Amino acid sequence: MTYAIIETSGKQLRVEPGRFYDVNRLNDLEADATVELDQVLLVQSGETISVGQPLVAGAKVVATVMQHLRARKIIVYKMQPKKKTRKKQGHRQDLTRLMINAIHFNGEVLESAD
Repeated sequence: MTYAIIETSGKQLRVEPGRFYDVNRLNDLEADATVELDQVLLVQSGETISVGQPLVAGAKVVATVMQHLRARKIIVYKMQPKKKTRKKQGHRQDLTRLMINAIHFNGEVLESAD
């Protein structure tokens, strides 16, 4: 099993080829666009593990933008007791759904979603 740990949108994700992941909105990309994520922190292929300090040199993850969407609504409720102060807000996070196509390391494809 091959996987990588990447950093995108200020968060770290464990990604595998053939699966999709929701990350914070990547505004400059359209649907069906291909993106290369080069902020790779760790690559594991079989028994071989490559850990970066902080990034793994020569590693990248190739993904396709499936769609832009919005997450479920969350309710933010703030209240100060004994002050009669209440504030209720809703929030929906803008997301981008990425399908991971392949993990590349030193110019070769470790695993692909074919």
